[in-house]
Amino acid sequence: MKLMRNRFQKVMTSLIISWLAIFVLLPNLMIFIISFLRRDDAHFIRMAFTLSNYTRLFDPLYAEVLLHSINMAVIATLSCLLLGYPFAWCLTKLPARLRPLMLFLLIVPFWTNSLIRIYGLKLFLSTRGWLNNFLLWLGIIDTPLHIMYTPLAVILGLVYILLPFMVLPLYSSLEKLGCAYLEAARDLGASKTQIFLHIILPLTMPGIVAGCLLVLIPAMGLFYVADLMGGAKNLLIGNVIKSQFLNIRDWPLGAATSIMMTVLMGLMLIFYWRAVRLLNQKVELE
Repeated sequence: MKLMRNRFQKVMTSLIISWLAIFVLLPNLMIFIISFLRRDDAHFIRMAFTLSNYTRLFDPLYAEVLLHSINMAVIATLSCLLLGYPFAWCLTKLPARLRPLMLFLLIVPFWTNSLIRIYGLKLFLSTRGWLNNFLLWLGIIDTPLHIMYTPLAVILGLVYILLPFMVLPLYSSLEKLGCAYLEAARDLGASKTQIFLHIILPLTMPGIVAGCLLVLIPAMGLFYVADLMGGAKNLLIGNVIKSQFLNIRDWPLGAATSIMMTVLMGLMLIFYWRAVRLLNQKVELE
């Protein structure tokens, strides 16, 4: 029996490693190699080494798109944090029998493709959409609001898609928050503001950092949100990568941009790991 279990574990481990090697390692390795090659109009790439693809990323045009993409992603992340933290806090205060239902309702939108949901949001926010019709019916506005094809529309789309990724890690951190710390702070005369700033916020910082990374990283690559909600003037870095591969057919530059995004994501993950490690050390010392 033990021999069969060991064989089963070896087989499953081999299958997982093979799957990751073929569908994760190999494609990323191909993208890495292509990023150092030259463009060819006939065959997409030419076997000639160059670093020009990476130097072109510092061109003012691409740098402007990158900074704009980071700016939009940061605003969307902060918006998700401001909305998600109170929501996660309210979830932890619900009766235990209601929490699974609320978490289920939070996850239900994932059953529908995000592209379809963006089309629904687009119809909702359009000039003749439900939001404008409702506001006109109430008499709050006299003319329809022009929300679509603005930076605000892109941010709303990103928040709409990525908010659950912020709520779930925040809920996990808040649920594990010990009541003893809060009761001790109240007994010592701490105000609600002091309790939040000096106890709740530091103890839930790992969840905040994790949620911010889960939102910030994909927010820069959701090109279809920028295409449908923002138009041509509100590009994300994902739009540049898509355009290089599918429209301009400059695969080496698109690969270099993808590698740059991967490196940026890796740096963010290292930051998360170090932040959690420092916070854990601080808690142990206290």
